[in-house]
Amino acid sequence: MLSLLHGARPVRAAAHAQGDTPGSPGTRGPKMFDAGTLRYLVLQLIADKPRHGYDIIKSIGQRAGGAYAPSPGAIYPLMHGLVGQGYVAVSLDGTKKLHSITPEGLAFLDANRAYVDAIAARVGTPGEASDDLRQLMHELKAVVIARGRAGEPDAVRLDAIRAILRQARADIEALA
Repeated sequence: MLSLLHGARPVRAAAHAQGDTPGSPGTRGPKMFDAGTLRYLVLQLIADKPRHGYDIIKSIGQRAGGAYAPSPGAIYPLMHGLVGQGYVAVSLDGTKKLHSITPEGLAFLDANRAYVDAIAARVGTPGEASDDLRQLMHELKAVVIARGRAGEPDAVRLDAIRAILRQARADIEALA
């Protein structure tokens, strides 16, 4: 177990969503972060530059190589809490809220720098996971959905996609 600095909660390794085993129906797999850990990453992203909520979600997704992106239901309440703690200030940017780090937020990050850096290393940096199997599977899924929905429904195109996927599955299963 990793001990955290300055009052943060301990994080247990790879607890599965809803307590189920990986791959069982209705599971989402291992959680990448608990809410306490995610706040450090969000706060660091805001410290890097002022951001809108959607930009935070998108940035985390890019850093994780598409393997993880927090939901708005996780990010927006977390950001509201950071504002309440005095770590983040909000200003209007048109009709959107722009979140900026406060001196208190910077002090909190500095006091927890080792842990913040460990989280950043865990998530990775943009483009780092180009050969990662999970990233490649996400990319494959995205292109299958995009091509399957492109234009008018086309039975020939859908049959071709199915054939390619069946062949890829068979090729992978045949590996020793």
